[in-house]
Amino acid sequence: MRGYSGDKDAYLKRLRRIEGQIRGLQRMVEDDEYCIDILTQVSAATKALQSLSLGLLDEHLKHCVAEAVAEGGEAADEKVREASEAIARLVRS
Repeated sequence: MRGYSGDKDAYLKRLRRIEGQIRGLQRMVEDDEYCIDILTQVSAATKALQSLSLGLLDEHLKHCVAEAVAEGGEAADEKVREASEAIARLVRS
């Protein structure tokens, strides 16, 4: 079971909402909307994805990483390394 499994429905709902935002962006470009309006919506979609990412990261740390650390050994080191790399990717994006 994954760390986010308990909130899976909420994550799927958020992803569908983000998908709607992206489709709205496509329509805005197709309709030749004003650049600043499109950029504003891009920013909103980006923030929504970032928020979703942080929630998933939090669940990963609380569940997957904490469980591996409790067990110890190389699996713990690997999970911590994975989490650190994921955080680095999120910071760069």
